[in-house]
Amino acid sequence: MIPFILNGLEVGAEESWTILEAARFYGLEIPTLCWNEGLTPYGGCRLCLVEIGNGPASKLVSSCTRKVEKGLVVRTDTRRVVEARRMMIELMLSTAPYSKKIQDLASKFGVTQQRFKPRNEECVYCGLCIRMCDEQMDARAIGFQNRGHKRKISTPFDIKSEECRLCGACMYICPACSLRCQGPNAETSVCNACLTMDPTCLDHYDELQCWMYDAGRCGTCVQEKK
Repeated sequence: MIPFILNGLEVGAEESWTILEAARFYGLEIPTLCWNEGLTPYGGCRLCLVEIGNGPASKLVSSCTRKVEKGLVVRTDTRRVVEARRMMIELMLSTAPYSKKIQDLASKFGVTQQRFKPRNEECVYCGLCIRMCDEQMDARAIGFQNRGHKRKISTPFDIKSEECRLCGACMYICPACSLRCQGPNAETSVCNACLTMDPTCLDHYDELQCWMYDAGRCGTCVQEKK
């Protein structure tokens, strides 16, 4: 077992584990979008960011791709981490506002506004469909094309692929393909239909303090505030 520090506690992890796998083993919830247990890690959505190190030298890394190291100091819910996750959710909302999965993430993390102009591209470039087609369906019928604002997912040369079996696995795993509850004619870009109350830990300690429960569920800091 590799010893490291997770949210202030010394724990151990298997040598092959990523920070995400170790955190989930100890019951900590880290949000993900482009990660799937049956596919190789990608680290594209940046929702699984955690903070490693201490002081000015600390930095944000994707927990699904970073391996556990001996003596590594990991914090999963600092103010910096939570704010970064909220920003990524807001950016994804501008790209795919009709995705139920992204809308649910917005409600869970208290994203109540949309400061970026909606583009309605309906693709957040998480790469799940590409990895599903390649690694699970063994078809390799689709892939990324171009870079920057011209990036897209398509078949080679944008023509019908002979490798595609029309299995639908790419649509099954796509987070943008699950339509939000209000349907395609929603009046707002952020629904917040499932909005949960923000924990007050960040206001008091600069870091979520929960360990035995899901972050923000215990209500301890709310009681202390009273």
